[in-house]
Amino acid sequence: MIEYTYTEKQDTRSGFGEGLLEAGRKYPEVVALCADLVGSLKMDAFIKEFPERFYQMGIAEANMMGVAAGLTIGGKIPFTGTFANFSTGRVYDQIRQSIAYSGKNVKICASHAGLTLGEDGATHQILEDIGMMRMLPHMTVIVPCDFNQTKAATLAVAEHQGPVYLRFGRPKVPVFTAPDQKFEIGKAQLLSPGTDVSIFACGHLVWEALEACKVLHAKGISAEIINIHTIKPLDVKAVIESVSKTRCVVTAEEHQVFGGLGDCISHVLADHFPAPQERVAVMDKFGESGKPEQLMKKYGLDADHIVAAAQKVIARKS
Repeated sequence: MIEYTYTEKQDTRSGFGEGLLEAGRKYPEVVALCADLVGSLKMDAFIKEFPERFYQMGIAEANMMGVAAGLTIGGKIPFTGTFANFSTGRVYDQIRQSIAYSGKNVKICASHAGLTLGEDGATHQILEDIGMMRMLPHMTVIVPCDFNQTKAATLAVAEHQGPVYLRFGRPKVPVFTAPDQKFEIGKAQLLSPGTDVSIFACGHLVWEALEACKVLHAKGISAEIINIHTIKPLDVKAVIESVSKTRCVVTAEEHQVFGGLGDCISHVLADHFPAPQERVAVMDKFGESGKPEQLMKKYGLDADHIVAAAQKVIARKS
């Protein structure tokens, strides 16, 4: 088991803000659009340095997506910014018709995703967005796990040709990945090798999986922890290699049980290596208002529930 520690907590949206600024410095084609949420998306530094490359679209998200699609025709690399709910559910038609259908080089950057949006409640806590976006042809879907990885992912997204959905969050979470990491789209990250159970996680649940790994190790269970930061394209090879060794799976995500990471892994198991699977996700429910940590516990998205799922799936394997 490889044990991870952290010295600070930072919100992943700040990682996006720093990554956007660096991408702007590196690529003059990068432009930013925001739907009246500059502070929430941490776009201030980009705007200060590149005011002529920023477009304030107001509370008109559908128009923002159309404008972003149009900017790509002139060779620009547009990054759109708003809450995940408004980045997907409110504008799905525009994304499908104007961006995904023709493979436009738009980067859809979505903050405040999932239950950890907290007090804003169910109307804003979208839990269906990964499924919605991964179903679109041509769309790449990325869910990084901490500040450093979100910054690195933002730079990688700028280099990538084609539409991307980049999902990140509001709360401060442990920073445990390397600040100088090279983010490779479509390449899973093995965090801790193991032999008894494969735990695949994304976003905020990656740290919870690492915490679960410690508890399982103390119980004599060797858990393999893999960060699936890219939901689409999925690293099928990494999944098969891990499951062929452990022969059972837990998936952990801050998303509905339908349509997200769990379903992606299930498809791989069905096609290549049938094995028992347990899912840590929101079980077909809407969220509610509350503190992020309280909601994660209530809805079963924490280390304790990952431990229980691992024990259950190992028993099924036996």
